[in-house]
Order: sequence, then structure tokens, then C-alpha cells
Amino acid sequence: MDVRKKYIFRKHKYTTKMKRRNFIGTSAVASVGLLACKTTAAMPTQTAKLNNNLKGNINHSVCHWCYSNIPLEDFLKNISDLGIRAIDLMGPKEWPLLKQYDIHCAMCNGAEISLTEGWNDPKYHETLIKNYTEMIPKVAEAGYTNLICFSGNRRGMDDDTGLANCVMGLRQIMPLAEKHGVVIQMELFNQIDHADYMCDSSAWGIALCKALGSENFKLLFDIYHMQIQEGDLIRSIQNNHTYFGHYHTAGNPGRNEINQTQEIYYPAVMKAIVATGYKGYVAQEFIPTWDDKLAALKEGITICDV
Repeated sequence: MDVRKKYIFRKHKYTTKMKRRNFIGTSAVASVGLLACKTTAAMPTQTAKLNNNLKGNINHSVCHWCYSNIPLEDFLKNISDLGIRAIDLMGPKEWPLLKQYDIHCAMCNGAEISLTEGWNDPKYHETLIKNYTEMIPKVAEAGYTNLICFSGNRRGMDDDTGLANCVMGLRQIMPLAEKHGVVIQMELFNQIDHADYMCDSSAWGIALCKALGSENFKLLFDIYHMQIQEGDLIRSIQNNHTYFGHYHTAGNPGRNEINQTQEIYYPAVMKAIVATGYKGYVAQEFIPTWDDKLAALKEGITICDV
């Protein structure tokens, strides 16, 4: 039986379509229009520091691609001032700059081919195995732990076949990951923003984790994506947290700020994560609509700092 059809609880339908790392400025303008009436009035003019008042229950990270108009070095200086000590989705070229500013890479990238060309298709296995075999030791040597991967798109392939293909390919790199203490993390996406992506339900991803049977393979549970794709976020986190190795945030709909302008109540979600004993990172991955984008980031960190 098709795993996705068996387990997906529900899907929300939107016309918004944004793809990570391929964000187009005009899409941001459209998003601003949806939220302007709620956000502009309270929009700060200057970014205030968090003044080291973070509670310490959540390890905070952030994704730079959402702030691509800010040069990376400037961004690192600013998040350091905010008390954020980690950043996601950085590769070997960026690591020296991160170390210069004492910013940890909470989720490494650079071994993947693309979001759509992944482990579910054996024709990519040779390249992926080579890439990850080279990258895993580099991640460990740099003092990092997590390395992202993607299932790839279905392209007519059924989910059971895709899962078996992922197991076949990933098993060839898992001993190396275990040897170096690196955790390979496959990200969950929704079908609105990433149509045809295979790892689009927590159940399919968990089935993959169980088939691999390694503590060094986890799921990157993107709260925004899973709210769209299946909802029931807190129950999913409570019941399946052992399979979730990292979390991303964003507001739904729109993938913008995580405040009262959207439907996910992040304080409750964060409390559920903390209650599981999770000690990893939660990365802000919303696209800010405020003129002061760093103030929006500060607000997001404050909301999640339960």
C-alpha cells in the first residue's frame, strides 16, 4: 500500500509557492501585502538586543537564505549580538567565517545534489555516495554533527519503491556516518511548496528511519511544512520525537513571521519540543516581511524561547 496515502492526515490548499534557496524578491512583496495591515503598525525601527536573557531551554539557530540581502559576515555579527550562536545550511566554504565569529553550524549542507534529485532514485546513488563519503569526515573534523539530505521527487515512482531505494543507497554511507558521529537528516517538505517531493509525511520518514535502524539517521521536522501537509503538530512531536533530529520554523500561511499573524501557536509547539527532552537546535526559517528584518528575527527568537 502506498505509505503516503495511508498515513497523510490532511492537506491545506494554498496558491503560495516558494522554494527554499530560490526565493524571488517579488514573492516577498506579495507576502507583505497579505500581512501588512497586521505587522506594520507594531514594526520596530531598530533591532534591540536580547541582552543574554534567553532561558536556555531551546538552542536557537537561523537560516541565512531568508536574509540573503544581508551579507553573511554582517549577518553573523548581527545574530551574535542577538545571542544566537548557531546557523543552518552552511557548507565548507562558509565554515571558516562561522568559526571566526564563534557561530556553530547546526545543520551542514553541500553533499546533496538538489532538493528534487535525491536518494529515492538509484541513478543518483553513485554521485550521492561519493559526495556524502567526502563530506561526512569534513563535517566531523569541523566539529559539527548534522548533515542534511533529501529524498528527491517521485517522478511517477510509488512510495514503497522510493523508500526501498533510499534504504539501499543510505545504507552505504551510514557506517561512515556512525564512525564519525555525524547524523544524516532528511528534511520533510509539503506538497504545496515542493510538489512531487517524496518525503512529505512524517510516517514515510519514520518508516525510512526504522528501515535503516541507525541512531545516525533522523528527520528534519519542518514545523511549517508539516502544518500544511498533515497538521497535528504537537501530538506528532510527542509520539515521534525520537525520530526527529532538528526543527525548522515559519509562519503559515505565507512562510513569514511566526507571531499572531499566522495560525501556528509556536509557544505551545516549543514547549512540546522541550518536554521531550530535546537538546538539539530549532532554526528560524521564516521569510521576514518587516523593513527591519533583524527585529523580526528577534521577535521570532523571543516567541520560541519558552
